[in-house]
Amino acid sequence: MDSLSFCWLSLKFLLACSIKSTVLLALAWLTAIFLRSRSAALRHRVWASAIIASLALPVFMFLLPAWQAAPLRGTPALSSMPMMETKTSLDSLPAMIINARLDSPLSGKLAGIVVVVWMMGFILVALRLARGLARIAGASNRANPETRESWLRCVAELCRSLRIARPVQVLQCGNPLAMPITWGFLRPRVLTPGNAGSWSESRIRIVLSHELAHIARHDWILQIAAQLACSVYWFNPLMWIAARILREESERACDDAVLNSGIQPAEYAGEILDLARTLENPFRGWSAALAFARTTHLERRFMAMLNPSIDRHCVSRRTRLLTSLIALCLLLPLAAIRLPAQSAAGKFGGTIHDPSGAAVSNATVIVANQKTNTISMTSSGAEGNFVLKALPAGEYELKVVKQGFEVYRVPRIALEPGRDMSQSISLQVAADKEGATDAAQSSVSGQSETGTDGKTTRLRIEGSVQASGIVEKVMPVYPQSARSAGIQGSVNLNAVIGIDGRPMLLRVMNPEIDPELARAAIEAVSKWRYRPVLVNGKSVEVETTVMVNFSLAP
Repeated sequence: MDSLSFCWLSLKFLLACSIKSTVLLALAWLTAIFLRSRSAALRHRVWASAIIASLALPVFMFLLPAWQAAPLRGTPALSSMPMMETKTSLDSLPAMIINARLDSPLSGKLAGIVVVVWMMGFILVALRLARGLARIAGASNRANPETRESWLRCVAELCRSLRIARPVQVLQCGNPLAMPITWGFLRPRVLTPGNAGSWSESRIRIVLSHELAHIARHDWILQIAAQLACSVYWFNPLMWIAARILREESERACDDAVLNSGIQPAEYAGEILDLARTLENPFRGWSAALAFARTTHLERRFMAMLNPSIDRHCVSRRTRLLTSLIALCLLLPLAAIRLPAQSAAGKFGGTIHDPSGAAVSNATVIVANQKTNTISMTSSGAEGNFVLKALPAGEYELKVVKQGFEVYRVPRIALEPGRDMSQSISLQVAADKEGATDAAQSSVSGQSETGTDGKTTRLRIEGSVQASGIVEKVMPVYPQSARSAGIQGSVNLNAVIGIDGRPMLLRVMNPEIDPELARAAIEAVSKWRYRPVLVNGKSVEVETTVMVNFSLAP
């Protein structure tokens, strides 16, 4: 797979993940609105389940088998139409000829640019998160363990009450104005300011109750997951909103846990306000540490803790399992669904040529998928090449139609997801059909043919005479690889110019020439335009020879 295909597949995969994660977050938002009268712990669980599902979505999309969605109509570089009947066969299709559409090089560059921009955003967000975690880890390493009996006794009592089995370490940092924070999962730590030794027993119990509630609820690891999801979906504002709401709901849920322990709301609110007024949070922003009193949403916390009618129930084990099961039931089908951009089989292309090996341009390529009842079409270019992009994986019937040639059919072609497929097609000249052009005989004869029976007339003329009839010439570009290797030479092309002045067939007469030089010559000459040649007032095809010189001499 080339780099361009990889960029397109990466972009399509990223787009599919974004759409599906947005669906998960939107459902979580609607559920949270429906549960606005319930406890903050339950809403926090809903948001956490949606964020974790969004983070796991790319992994499940790789692991789960594909459940393909119906293909979109009008995909780039091909035309699609629904079949009128399920039993429609390619035999009943008219031989419609369409012009080839060249891929825009800008679109390929745009895909690469988008992927690079996403990678840069991911790295920047992840680095800022890592920097914050490194800062708080360094501060914890420099802090002193809390050894006072009153603190240790209070920690042990609260751990038993909250059923925390993991060892919790309380550290006292050197900054007397640092806000109490909690971080860590397997070995959680509570970092207190340097002046915590002068706190009253009531304040110690309030602060530890709040911070240990975070540990019991596993809030820190959930917040880390939210920040990682923000780094993956950094371009999606809904993910940032979800991470912010998750943090706010976790603080309110811990407030409810403190109030459920018997502490009066007025006393609790007073302590929070006093600490928020005198202390600061040096680890704010990207550390994902859970601070005791963030000033950004204190007003809403005060309103909630002073409202006696608010539901403050904790989430039961049964409710936690139920929310996880619902999130999994939503995640699995979303991950299994393959959007048309995801289920594309890479590229299906190839080259069409006649029995003499010359390229056949403007041949109509038709592929039909009987299972999805769709037909896709494109046509070959000046060099006989064709390509169908974003074609869903599956089994197809192939048909190639070109006036003057027998219809080419392949009853079954299997396209696999993510794999490019190429096919070389040789068309046989039609035998004694009205209006058909016997391309092979005309190319070999080199004589003037007079069309008395309505067939196209073809003349062979010299290159010097033909050169005077060129109205639009594209100069060949010396391939950089050939120039670097010092390769030079002349490419001799046999060209058939159609009645409209466009090159129909281009064939390299000296096959020993370097392939890169031959390709550059064909690309340029195929874009030339000629003045139509008239015989007895009628346009005729002409056959000529074009020599393209590639020389490194100045």
